[in-house]
Amino acid sequence: MRNREIIGVAPVLFCMFLVSAAFSASRAQSIFPDASAYDTSVCDRTCLYGFVDRYLLALADKDPSALPWAKTVRFTENNVSLRVGDGLWGTISGMGPEDLRAADPEHGQVAYFGVVDEQGNPAYFAMRMKIVDRKIAEVETLVDRKGNGPGPFGDPAKMSELPITKEFVPASQRTAREKMIALADGYDNTLQLNDGHVFTVFDPACSRRENGVWTASDPHPDLKSDSLLAVAGRLTCEQGFKLGNYRWDDRLRARRFPLVDEQKGLVLAAGFIDHSGRLRKYTTTDGVVHDSPMKSPHSFCLLEMFKIADGKIRHAEAIFITVPYNMPSPWFEGSDR
Repeated sequence: MRNREIIGVAPVLFCMFLVSAAFSASRAQSIFPDASAYDTSVCDRTCLYGFVDRYLLALADKDPSALPWAKTVRFTENNVSLRVGDGLWGTISGMGPEDLRAADPEHGQVAYFGVVDEQGNPAYFAMRMKIVDRKIAEVETLVDRKGNGPGPFGDPAKMSELPITKEFVPASQRTAREKMIALADGYDNTLQLNDGHVFTVFDPACSRRENGVWTASDPHPDLKSDSLLAVAGRLTCEQGFKLGNYRWDDRLRARRFPLVDEQKGLVLAAGFIDHSGRLRKYTTTDGVVHDSPMKSPHSFCLLEMFKIADGKIRHAEAIFITVPYNMPSPWFEGSDR
């Protein structure tokens, strides 16, 4: 995607007024998305990607009135319900050059991961949209700004989509929707109170990148550093989990899997990783004692894309922010686990 520069400030009050009352109605969303008789002919992959392009252009132009909104719209930024036109709509100054996309025409869902520029400060950006009757009905966004919290923050200038997430999976290697969700949920079970047990299936070359930082199978590992992130980056996903490297992740709750792109083998996951801060030291399965990096109560709110091929997790791409401990989601209702 080419860089976009702001070309003017368009009025947003009219659109804000139209949607200001739309956010009180929250609807339960389970692990398996509601297949509510969505007409797959309404908006295919090309159509859904077109909505992403239109949204990003309107965002860069600060002009939400340029978009076709549904009668009722739910819009969040960083896990808080806002009026359309608020938040990043007022502060964005440009878009980054690369992006990751996934589409689920069966459920009218489309997702985008990329980089935005906010008045000279680059930030990681993740978005999920739901399209109904060729109108935007839901927009869920995360903006990870530098200094947000204890999570990693890489160099946005080096962010680019990986070839593997661009590829379409050959028909013979595709995985059924329900199994893709089960694999992603198993990843979350593995991460929660990680004690060395694995509850999903990893490709031997599985990699992971979080807010632009490689935390598994780093293609350019730092062999000299003994920092937590550098050491993790030298391991594959499975190796890190089998060591129990993430024992300090107390709970992964409010899990949602709103988008499954079977053709590209991508699953979009959402949820929270809670850190109570109570764990001071932990021992990995190799007998080494470590200091916990999480010193105080907080949670990570995340959108994460899993690449699945031949029934195995090949890559995980995450964008997350730090939020107050045990913060609820406006997108989730039901019992947390």
